[in-house]
Amino acid sequence: MFTALQPELFAAGGALANAVADVDRDGDLDLFVGFNGTPNRLYENTGGVFRDIAATAGVADARATRAAAWSDVDADGDPDLLVGFTPGGGPVLRLYRNDGGRFTDITAASGLTVETGAVRQPVFLDVDGDGDLDLFVAFRDRANMLFRNSGGTFTDVASAVGLADPRKSVGAVWFDYQQDGDFDLYVANQDGDANGFFRNDGGRFTDVADRVGLAWGGRGPSLATQGTVRPCVADLNNDGVADLVTANYGPNGLFLGARDGSFRDVSAAWGVAVDGRYDTCAPADVDHDGRLDLYVNGTVSATESFRDYLLLQTATGFADVTPDNVLALTASHGVQWFDADGDGALDLALAGSRPEASHPVLRNTLPAATAARSLQVRVLDAQGRATQAGAEVRVYARGTRTLLATRWVDAGSGYDAQSDAPVHVGLRAMSPVDVEVTTIVGGRRVTSTVRRVRLAEFARRWLTVRMPPRR
Repeated sequence: MFTALQPELFAAGGALANAVADVDRDGDLDLFVGFNGTPNRLYENTGGVFRDIAATAGVADARATRAAAWSDVDADGDPDLLVGFTPGGGPVLRLYRNDGGRFTDITAASGLTVETGAVRQPVFLDVDGDGDLDLFVAFRDRANMLFRNSGGTFTDVASAVGLADPRKSVGAVWFDYQQDGDFDLYVANQDGDANGFFRNDGGRFTDVADRVGLAWGGRGPSLATQGTVRPCVADLNNDGVADLVTANYGPNGLFLGARDGSFRDVSAAWGVAVDGRYDTCAPADVDHDGRLDLYVNGTVSATESFRDYLLLQTATGFADVTPDNVLALTASHGVQWFDADGDGALDLALAGSRPEASHPVLRNTLPAATAARSLQVRVLDAQGRATQAGAEVRVYARGTRTLLATRWVDAGSGYDAQSDAPVHVGLRAMSPVDVEVTTIVGGRRVTSTVRRVRLAEFARRWLTVRMPPRR
């Protein structure tokens, strides 16, 4: 099912976080990998062939790196990079502006100097609906931060809006769970702390995790040895409503969302509640059958190692189909699905934190005809900029309201990572489809539809949807 791409290039161990973006705007997704004390790498992708350009691009930091986020922070049309370091040796956040493929440190000028903290999940998102990207950062050892962006200058407003949560946070994902036009936030907490689910009430946030049954994410309540590492948003039952997957220390969780804002725990019934220690959930339609599958990676430490799972969705739940060559890897932490070679199928990038591990890119070997049954949708604003994190993409059978798939533009994915990439939809047939995009704009849901999309026309390029101008 998977074969290694350029294994010598991706052989080094000690990798923690990975994230993808089209850094040079050539239509290929490039890959950033953060390492635990050796220079970080930025792999330029040219037609499926990768080379490390981190040193010449100016992002080859040798500080231990736990987090990375790609986003067009300055809204100039190319992705910028935020890196989160472990404490020691200077401030723990570094913001790089992309200047035509070379990167300039603008941390201090942007107001993002944070002297210390165990950085975990960063997410760029237009939280307040004013047209620019704000920044949320989860921390393992201090209160979480929400930086409001005002003309390129960031100011922490977390305390004022109710998001300065002091619990031991690791993962976080934003989405409009009530479909009321503003972004809500699910935060994964470790060391026995309950998770937080923060409902957005006109710009102030209320923790409703207990009320909607998401406080523990499928793990045991108040157990100091358990916690949630990564929450993922995905429409696993194709009903158009957000579901939540949790990768846990303890049994993993799966909660199906309903239109009334409630969630139903189907972790055991769907075969997800594997007990162990897991770092990342990563949904993807691996085989293009119209159902989302799931990759969950196990924690690998100096004293213990939990295996990874590739779970294929069937008519009754999930089945373990993890290939032997993937089981043989000492993978942990970073997981990203992206189309590395441009054939339409999602390939798998992993990051192994152990020194003897690797950070492979594994090509998905679907037959060409099957790989072509897919669509990748790039959502941009009216000016052609990627500022639409958290937008919803729904694909319908042409001329109908028969829903084939729902996806979200990345607003917190992988392990402590955010990618700037098109959403990927696998389909059962090559039949034309209608694509509906909904963006969340300060209390409003704005929808744009592209009709009669023929998959063959987008076999080697992304469908770009520009949202209408803000009013």
